[in-house]
Amino acid sequence: MNGKRRSALLVSSILAFGAITAGTAHAEKSGGILKLHHRGNPGSASIHEDASYSTNIPFMGIYNNLVMYDQSVAVNSIESIVPDLATSWQWNADKTKLTFKLHQGVKWHDGKPFTSKDVQCTFDMLQGKGNNKLRQNPRKAWYTNLDSVTTNGDYEVTFNMKRRQPAFIALLASGYSPMYPCHVDAGKMRTNPIGTGPFKFVEYKRNKSIKVTRNKEYFKKGRPLLDGIEYTIIKDRSTAALAFVAGKTDMGFPLSFSIPMVRDIKKQVPNAVCTVETTNVATNLIVNREKPPFDNADVRRAMAMTLDRKAFIDILYEGNADAGGAMLPRPNGVWGMPIELLRTMPGYSPDVKASREAARELMKKAGYGPDKRLKIKVSTRNLSIYRDPAVILIDQLKEIYIDGELETIETANWFPKVARGDYSVGLNLTGSAVDDPDQNFYENYACGSQRNYTKYCNKELQKLFDEQSMETDFEKRKAIVWEIDKKLQEDVARPIIVHSREGTCWHPHVKGVTVMKNSSYNGYRYEDVWLDK
Repeated sequence: MNGKRRSALLVSSILAFGAITAGTAHAEKSGGILKLHHRGNPGSASIHEDASYSTNIPFMGIYNNLVMYDQSVAVNSIESIVPDLATSWQWNADKTKLTFKLHQGVKWHDGKPFTSKDVQCTFDMLQGKGNNKLRQNPRKAWYTNLDSVTTNGDYEVTFNMKRRQPAFIALLASGYSPMYPCHVDAGKMRTNPIGTGPFKFVEYKRNKSIKVTRNKEYFKKGRPLLDGIEYTIIKDRSTAALAFVAGKTDMGFPLSFSIPMVRDIKKQVPNAVCTVETTNVATNLIVNREKPPFDNADVRRAMAMTLDRKAFIDILYEGNADAGGAMLPRPNGVWGMPIELLRTMPGYSPDVKASREAARELMKKAGYGPDKRLKIKVSTRNLSIYRDPAVILIDQLKEIYIDGELETIETANWFPKVARGDYSVGLNLTGSAVDDPDQNFYENYACGSQRNYTKYCNKELQKLFDEQSMETDFEKRKAIVWEIDKKLQEDVARPIIVHSREGTCWHPHVKGVTVMKNSSYNGYRYEDVWLDK
């Protein structure tokens, strides 16, 4: 049996064991502190200002959304959206107005009442209106179609859209869409966040820990079940795996263990519950097209054409990962392009040798060759899941006369650095908070979006963004999405190298955990998690 086949069987057995164990019925118990490791220092506690689940995971439980994805359903979809701060919602006939009825009697953690005004203030802030300003606003592009939020008394709000957008509610359900209080300055939310959620913020000590405690006045009766959660910051994931095996943590940082590490954990702790899932996080090449020589389309295309995606998948994931375009590949992804279409685009051909020969000719045309090599820095985040593929990227770029030097950036500084264009070439991980084109296209590829790190701008293609967004027929919408995705890859907008699969492990006394299969950003409210000990 070859290595790839053995790995596939391992992943299948892990998934089966995890599903059986997680699904076993037990009587819920209250109390106890859940202990996890955290992979690094988040930029802040302000979810609206960060672009990493390093922030979502520890802080999502502090907040509430209007609606959220059912925390017990592994696949996020419109059908799995449930009420949170809203009790109900309704579209008007042409899907341009979305009205929510709100829970009454909800309090912020400082005792102030939650009202419709807080909802209005949150979205005014996200749209750059009013005096409460975000230092960074990575998801402002999500709300370009939102005209305004209006209130009708203290417990009803209406989202008024410029045009039809049926998938808008999917964005509101994301872990990236919490409500913020009107009476608290956005700057204070970075260090002392105030929410309505099941857990209250206690402290964040850089390089040490993050702690939250039970909100005893939470508006959902009987929740949360835990007394609190403590995250110990362990930057090296091998050290984190050892801590888990030794019983120092109840659970690993979600989706942080590689497939070989999961296999090793299962050998040492056979009763551990482990699952390997797609993350909807794409490893990608970012090239600053405003900086010479990368303003040359031939150089960018050559870089895309030298990529050997199979090598990345085999080395990093033992064959258990997926090549794809901007959207998460099937079967877990709804919108992913078929492999036959992918192979028509630069760098996706299985004939890597021929692609590289063509890439070298493009580099020669741009003035480079064996005797005139291009020296660059390849910037990446200082985490192993970034560094490891960056090393492979540097090796593959050598094939087309580019010599790269690795530059590692700490987590808290990574998003601000690439958002302001302070790089030339980078190895990045781009997470899609929602498996829907409205989130991915507008956030990562729309002209002027903060998360459009490569500054790609195609106004004609952006018209198709709007067209697919308004389409209510699934098959018609999917056809437009494929057309967009194909053009993004042809234009070398942000070459997608691989869509990853990562592992999560927890000890069997941890109950109520569901790891999402098509987003790594939406499953960390943890109000239903409990300890059977």
